[in-house]
Amino acid sequence: MSEKKVVFITAAAGSMGESQARLFSNNGYKVFLTDIDEKKLINLANELRKTNSDVSYSILDVRHEESWTESIDLCMNVFNSLDVLCNNAGSNFRTGFENQTLEMWNNIISIGLTGVFLGIKTAVEKMKINGGVIINLGSLATKSSSESSPGYSAQKMGLVGLTKSAAIAFSKYNIRCNLVSPGHVDTPFIRSNNDYSPNDWTTSIDNPENYNKRLKTIPLGRFLNSDDIANTILFLSSENASMITGENILIDGGTSLV
Repeated sequence: MSEKKVVFITAAAGSMGESQARLFSNNGYKVFLTDIDEKKLINLANELRKTNSDVSYSILDVRHEESWTESIDLCMNVFNSLDVLCNNAGSNFRTGFENQTLEMWNNIISIGLTGVFLGIKTAVEKMKINGGVIINLGSLATKSSSESSPGYSAQKMGLVGLTKSAAIAFSKYNIRCNLVSPGHVDTPFIRSNNDYSPNDWTTSIDNPENYNKRLKTIPLGRFLNSDDIANTILFLSSENASMITGENILIDGGTSLV
């Protein structure tokens, strides 16, 4: 039997990351969980260990290079390998250009773009010998911008270039890099009020007006869920996708078509 592969997941305490962790774990991967929320990480790790003994975790602040180095090194010490990196961490402040402050801008860019850059830089050094897969998380903003958040638009558009650059740079090491861009996904990112993605009644899909407005833009007739995204990420991480690199894969129920 071949050695189990190792997946390193950022923002694992969030809805997207948790779904990926569960799916990879159920499909025989060793799972290394990271987030800034230690309590949620411990709870998720303990739950996954009921069926998979190869689960570990680390606190990771994606904005800081030293935090990346510590977490990647710990993953290597525990599992002696790194095969898949899932870059999920992101932030948004839904304010227009005139109201978006430099602090908001820096927060969005440092977490969702600089954090991904640092993750790729750190991870590829461990992947160069045996190859690997890097998956970055985009959104519909990789295809079209909105006045609701210039920082978010810039961050997601930036991921397109970063992903393609990494795909070209590291193909010689058999490292693939792709971008997965979800449409309207029903998660706390657009429903709840969080420090990394504040919402109130004017922006949350708890508001039926906002919910229905988004739903009308989805030709397939339902919001996506985090499992829809995880399934695509698992596929892109597999040998079945061995010739896919540098791509932006939209999972949006047809929203980008209309």
